Amino acid sequence: MQERRGALRAGEKVQFTDRKGKKITDQLVAGGSTQTEHGLILHDDVIGRTEGVVVTTVTAKRDAQVNQVHPERDANKPWKAARAIGGWDYAVMRPRLADYVLSMPRGAQIMYPKDIAQVIQLGDIRKGLNVLESGAGSGAMSVNLLDAVGESGHLTTIELRPDFARVAEANATLYYGEKPAWWDLKTGDFDSVAATLSEHEYDRIMLDMLDPWNRLEQAYRVIAPGGVLICYITTTTQMSRLVEALRDAGCWTEPDIQETLERSWKAQGLAVRPDHQMIGHTGFLVVSRAMAEGFTALKKRDRVTKDTTTDIDSLTDEERAAQLEDLELRDISDRKLRKVLRDLDMQVSHLS
Repeated sequence: MQERRGALRAGEKVQFTDRKGKKITDQLVAGGSTQTEHGLILHDDVIGRTEGVVVTTVTAKRDAQVNQVHPERDANKPWKAARAIGGWDYAVMRPRLADYVLSMPRGAQIMYPKDIAQVIQLGDIRKGLNVLESGAGSGAMSVNLLDAVGESGHLTTIELRPDFARVAEANATLYYGEKPAWWDLKTGDFDSVAATLSEHEYDRIMLDMLDPWNRLEQAYRVIAPGGVLICYITTTTQMSRLVEALRDAGCWTEPDIQETLERSWKAQGLAVRPDHQMIGHTGFLVVSRAMAEGFTALKKRDRVTKDTTTDIDSLTDEERAAQLEDLELRDISDRKLRKVLRDLDMQVSHLS
């Protein structure tokens, strides 16, 4: 596996950052260059040097700024072929894993670093564990899982689409310098592939798919007792179906549901404030653990008077009226209502 330290080598991905914070991630190629808005970065000026150096762009041919594939799109932008470019400084670093994930070529929408970090933490995914993943997508989660379990662990990934599997494999290979030996990438539907796996073989299972509730039977068969199941879903309807399926199965602990919001801040002198834009909802994480065979998960007792399953639209007018009456009685007692009214009367009297 390629060491990500020491002198920068041809074939490595590097990140160029200018003074405005704009980042460009590119692969170093002997004799190659990276096109920027301010000229060319020559890769030979970077190869063999350490991280943290600053390189300066050289003047490029001005017509290189014009769209070579569709020049007509720049026909009304004469400044593109006339402006002076070059002499712009960029700091050189190896990209962090989070940077690499956000910049890598995508075949499918990736999971954001904020969600990936929560998967690793809430799923208790660490070195030496045997992990099963379903839904490789572009490989963002796979690369992070490979990093978390390390060479002493093992990751098995099941991807339905062969083209997505190729994208995920290429992104992981570029990151590590070779395909990780502790990764087994399989193509096919989850149930069919999982049926070929040994019982209780995996310590952790990560599902990123449209219908994880339909995969719980095979997931329970291959996960070890006490193993952690973590599912990434994007809608409340998916979340509801998954949570109820976990409860109905009886062999999974009460699911824990998480959503992570991310907001960055700016700090410049006394101007310290949050950014106007933020990464809001991206998805939900549902976490549960496998019970041992023959044991049923413990459940919280529902209140007898609390009906959370009946759809009010399915009731008759009489039943609906009775339920609304129950809700009113349940929400506030007569004693508490008298106290509230007494306090409000007193406050209103102070207005005159």
